Amino acid sequence: MAEARPSYPEPSDGLAVYVHWPFCLAKCPYCDFNSHVRDDVNDLRWRRALCAEINHVAVEAGKRTVGSIFFGGGTPSLMAPETVAAVIDQVGQVWNLAADAEITLEANPTSVEAGRFAAYRAAGVNRLSLGVQSLDDAALGFLGRQHSAGQARAALDIARRTFPRFSFDLIYARPDQSIAAWRRELADALELAGEHISLYQLTIEKGTPFYALMREGALNPPAEPAAAELFDITQEITTGAGYPAYEISNHARPGKACRHNLSYWRYDDYTGIGPGAHGRLQTAEAGARATRRHAKPETWLNAVERAGHGTAETRPLAAAERAKEMVMVGLRLNEGLNMTRFTARTGLLVTEAIRRDRLQRLRDGGFLTYSDETLRATDKGRAVLNSVLAELLA
Repeated sequence: MAEARPSYPEPSDGLAVYVHWPFCLAKCPYCDFNSHVRDDVNDLRWRRALCAEINHVAVEAGKRTVGSIFFGGGTPSLMAPETVAAVIDQVGQVWNLAADAEITLEANPTSVEAGRFAAYRAAGVNRLSLGVQSLDDAALGFLGRQHSAGQARAALDIARRTFPRFSFDLIYARPDQSIAAWRRELADALELAGEHISLYQLTIEKGTPFYALMREGALNPPAEPAAAELFDITQEITTGAGYPAYEISNHARPGKACRHNLSYWRYDDYTGIGPGAHGRLQTAEAGARATRRHAKPETWLNAVERAGHGTAETRPLAAAERAKEMVMVGLRLNEGLNMTRFTARTGLLVTEAIRRDRLQRLRDGGFLTYSDETLRATDKGRAVLNSVLAELLA
């Protein structure tokens, strides 16, 4: 079967803004994100600090057109809607916020958080991303989630009626998950989907409770052949339902990809606001730079109140590092890496950034395609992309 190669909007030369809200009601046992449980959060303090850091970044980045804002976490649906509105307004004050800007907020589908959806929409959010993770109550318990499958379905119904666009996440390749069970759950999910769905295989990250259980032999994720079969089945079902993968774990109707995440994968400029947030900026004055904010919420907050920003590190990005990063993120996309854009962003030819001898071997093996226009991982290559990248960038 010929591989689907959907066309998505051309990358923007503007700016994507990520805003991190680091707080959760509970820490999920698989999660290694920068998330924290706190009994008391002073929302007004945090609102002022987030807006102050936006002001600081605006001086560094210069005048830009912002094409997307993404509130991630943690659990941004624990934010006061007034804080969300203030952040969106501040972005619009210091930069040109595009009239059609995509403004996404991640949310959990508990009944309390779903009750805030209308207020987030009024604040300016036009795309909701729901952390459903499973439509099975037993699986939700295993994953440490705070909602039920019934609450997830109800939240999806509210999201559909409240926001112009919505998406949701599922986690699969769970221990003891059968192919038949995943087929049923995925088919059910696609009946509930709007224009986008994210499907992640369970990854056991070092430092998480799941990692400790795996080390003790109490948790056994699927072996690689079984996980690969689940991945292949996922591609087959989603493509057949009209949701082809535009990135390894993300599926959308043609033209409905998440524009903010495309900015990361296409290596456009983006800035991170809030604890632990990262950024990549290129300016004529300072060249290419990587930024990282303090990860601990209290450290970041105190730094912003003292100095106007919570930056822990700013460092130059050499051409070779930019090239490596661009290959790593660009090959996640079905569209692959555009060679003209690669050279414009890095100053290098792609053949100067990778192992040319291994490129030929990977092409011969059916893992990559390469032309004067594009370097692209095939379906076969994206299924084992970590191994492909290890070969290509060794």
